[in-house]
Amino acid sequence: MARPQSIDEEELLSRLGRVFRDVGYEGASVAVLSEATGLQKASLYHRYPGGKQEMAEHVLSAAMEWFGEHVVAHLDADGPAERRLAEVTKSLSTFYEGGRQACLLNVLASPRVETGPFSFAIKAAMEQLIDGFAKLARDAGLGVRMARERGARALMLVQGGLVLARGLGSVEPFRQALKALPETLLKE
Repeated sequence: MARPQSIDEEELLSRLGRVFRDVGYEGASVAVLSEATGLQKASLYHRYPGGKQEMAEHVLSAAMEWFGEHVVAHLDADGPAERRLAEVTKSLSTFYEGGRQACLLNVLASPRVETGPFSFAIKAAMEQLIDGFAKLARDAGLGVRMARERGARALMLVQGGLVLARGLGSVEPFRQALKALPETLLKE
C-alpha cells in the first residue's frame, strides 16, 4: 500500500509559490523548497521528477488557473463594468496579499524573456490580462484602440505597483495602483 502524502497538492503548490515569490526562481534552491514544504528533497523529486523547473511550472499553472477563475472571469463577464472591476480589484488584492507578495510572472521571467523556460506561459498570461482589461474598458464605452492601450496601462499599473511595493517595502504603491484602475479603464 502506498504511503499517504504528507502534504496535499494545493498546500504544496502554495508553499512552493511563496518561495518563488519571495526569492525568485534562481534563489529557490531545492534545499530551500524542501525546507519550505517540509518534504525531503527525494519526496519533492518523486512528485516533480523535472525538479525545480517542473515545480515552478505547476505553481505558475495553478496561479493562472486561479487568475482565470478570480480575475479573468470577472473581466470577461457581463454586467456593469464598475462592479466587475471592483471584483477584479478585490481579487488582485487577495492574490498579492495587499501588495506584500511579488508577482509570480515577474519572478519567473528570465533575464532574456524570449528564451526563458516560462516565456510562452508568461507572455500568454500577460496577453490574457491585457485582453481582459481591454474588454472591460470597451464595455465601459471606450473604443477598441483606446481600450487596448488602457488594458496594457492597467497591467503596467498593477505590475509597477507590485515592483515599487517590494522595492520600497511599502504596500502603498500597490494600493495606489489598484485605486487608479477605475480612472484608467472606465473613464474616457
